Amino acid sequence: MYASRRVQTSGDFMLAGRSLPLMISSAALFATWFGSETVFGATSRFLEGGLYSVIEDPFGAALCLVLFGMFFARRLYQMNLMTLGDFFKVRYSRKVELVASLFLAPPYLGYIAAQLVAMGLVLSVVTGLDLWVAVTLSAVVVTMYTYVGGMWAISITDFFQSIIIILGLVVLAFVLMEQGGGIGKIMSEIEPGSMKFLPDRNFKEVVAYLAAWSVLGLGSIPSQDVFQRAMSSGSAKTAVWSCYIGAGLYLTVAIIPLFISLCIKHLYAGSLSSDTQMALPAMVLAHTSMPIQIMFFGSLLSAILSTASSAILAPAAIFSENLIKPLAGNRLNDKQLLTATRISVLAFSVCATIMACLRSDIYELVGESSILSLVSLFVPLTFGLYWSKASNTGAMISMIAGMMSWIIFEFLEIDWPTLVPATLISLVAMIAGSLIWPKKSGQTK
Repeated sequence: MYASRRVQTSGDFMLAGRSLPLMISSAALFATWFGSETVFGATSRFLEGGLYSVIEDPFGAALCLVLFGMFFARRLYQMNLMTLGDFFKVRYSRKVELVASLFLAPPYLGYIAAQLVAMGLVLSVVTGLDLWVAVTLSAVVVTMYTYVGGMWAISITDFFQSIIIILGLVVLAFVLMEQGGGIGKIMSEIEPGSMKFLPDRNFKEVVAYLAAWSVLGLGSIPSQDVFQRAMSSGSAKTAVWSCYIGAGLYLTVAIIPLFISLCIKHLYAGSLSSDTQMALPAMVLAHTSMPIQIMFFGSLLSAILSTASSAILAPAAIFSENLIKPLAGNRLNDKQLLTATRISVLAFSVCATIMACLRSDIYELVGESSILSLVSLFVPLTFGLYWSKASNTGAMISMIAGMMSWIIFEFLEIDWPTLVPATLISLVAMIAGSLIWPKKSGQTK
């Protein structure tokens, strides 16, 4: 509520007036994915399949921030864009902007749903409410939080929430490690192969391994939430360094829940439920003291809130700036655009809440949302920044061909990770389309 006093324009609501200092900007980027998929999804996969099964997150997520800082942040910041959809308008055309925005916004429904499922799980474990009731209550809370303050509220609260996340997880890890007899004893009981990190020398497995890195590592580069957090920085240099610091924090802190899951498995192996997503909160609630429970659930809710709020704002910004505004003939003034963005926040939240009540696998919801961006938008964005011959037609064909081929490969259920051939098709379509139908003279670069 205090942060919302700074929101006077749509730019304040979407990008916090492009004025965030390094510490707050870094905390915001760290909090981009440190939510449900890290604490619930990744620990669940880690308990089931070891380190090799969590390459996608946290390792791929940290890679995304490093690559964004190295190759994208400075160039995009200097273009002074409001949304990532604006890039496709400035670099290509309004038609490309509309298609890109249609591909940018909908994938967030799965991502928002994942955060709502996680908040619902927490409330369900603590209070005994039915999951769908807990999910609905969570949606109301996080939607109002985002509706009121926009990016200013998200960024300022992210800073404090990041402190709570780190403190809560460190304390819990230390307590469980002491109960388990020390780090040496816990690590000595790890099953052989659980710490496997590199693939076997098998071409098909290597491709699958690289695909796991790419889901978030490349797929989240053309995403509005990463874009808006980086572009909210006070300068291009701050945007770049915020990406690096955020990546370092993310990878370091995201390892802690994995270690906690090892402690839980060591201490209470016989009590683990069949739903491994519930294992961590259930064990904390059953076997730790009230202060530790408060630290854990406080850090967990902070993590989910910080991720969910920006996940709701991201598609709302795209929808209002790149779809409603041009379709209205650019007749909306800034106050009307701000109102449209807030209404969009409500609309996306309602749709994601319905999805969250129907599906509950957090890791899959997050992974699917990133794959959609990878197969359709990564190539046009990258080539638009670095290849002067990239054309309107090439970008359009690349987006449509990548998305359609991914849908076809998913339907055919091929043995290979479907994102690999779909991304390659998007790449070939971009190059071929740009060479066959080059940009027209006078086209905006």
